[in-house]
Amino acid sequence: MARIRIELPEAAAIHALIDAEGRLAVRVTPGAKVEMLDIGDAGLQAKVRAKPEDGKANDAVRDLLSRALGIAPSRLTLLRGATSREKMFRVAD
Repeated sequence: MARIRIELPEAAAIHALIDAEGRLAVRVTPGAKVEMLDIGDAGLQAKVRAKPEDGKANDAVRDLLSRALGIAPSRLTLLRGATSREKMFRVAD
């Protein structure tokens, strides 16, 4: 079985999007064919393969962000957007 290729931007580029209060806005596309993070004109965009059921897509986004930032998933807290494509995470120090 082929390994899933994950595309991630540089951690420094993502850190630049975190505001002074440690919040990071992410627009999510669940059920995508690829897993990736992309920084565009609209900010950080995440595509995950997980479906938006029972919080699976939220967990997948948290894992993707933690991998890109090089931190533990427990340091990311979903503040807003549990059932929305527009999510806000807090990145703990």
